[in-house]
Amino acid sequence: MPTDCLFRDDSYLKDCQARVLAITEPGGIVLDRTVFYANSGGQPGDTGSLTTSDGTRIAIANAIYTDAAKSEIAHVPAPGSPALKVGDAVTAAIDCDKRHARMRMHTALHLLSAVLPYAVTGGSVGESESRLDFDIPEAGPDKDAITAKVNEMIASNAAVTSRWINDEELADNPGLVKAMSVKPPMGTGRVRLIEIAGLDLQPCGGTHVRSVGEIGGVRVTQIEKKGKQNRRVRLALV
Repeated sequence: MPTDCLFRDDSYLKDCQARVLAITEPGGIVLDRTVFYANSGGQPGDTGSLTTSDGTRIAIANAIYTDAAKSEIAHVPAPGSPALKVGDAVTAAIDCDKRHARMRMHTALHLLSAVLPYAVTGGSVGESESRLDFDIPEAGPDKDAITAKVNEMIASNAAVTSRWINDEELADNPGLVKAMSVKPPMGTGRVRLIEIAGLDLQPCGGTHVRSVGEIGGVRVTQIEKKGKQNRRVRLALV
């Protein structure tokens, strides 16, 4: 049964009430609904806890998808955590500071991809530093110039919103997809778009801030040559 992924409609939700639907063979806990983002698209899964009605706390070390369609999430308990059983009612709560830092960084990476309009071949979202890999055919870009352009976008405080389109609409607009290495999940009938007003529009399942001003200052810390055309651009919060 698909998990109701509450974070897709509100990245700021900190907790929710849920019920255990299944325990996977490796011990992952599947809930009917969750605020936990599951590891995908270069963004790590959330950490946090599940707490039962009697106060028993199960630390969650990761959240992962169990299927290619990214419809069901398993919450991975930390080693030695108390066991749950199907039907248990729990409060699912994420580590908010870690989530919010990743929201800021993930949104900043969207701006970076707008400044550098090249195919994205890889990426990783962290709490203080993140990266995108680009296929850049010409001479290496200047990190100070990129830093200035991204911070100029942040200063605009443009709104960040999401909406859904169907698979056919995405297929008719292939230019929306920037990432060569991570394709948006198709087959469920709809795909989520993230729009930064006037600056960027692309499919993405990650978590983002409501406006780019919330990102704060950023700095390109390094540009690495990873191949003939591939450049790894590292971006940090400042």
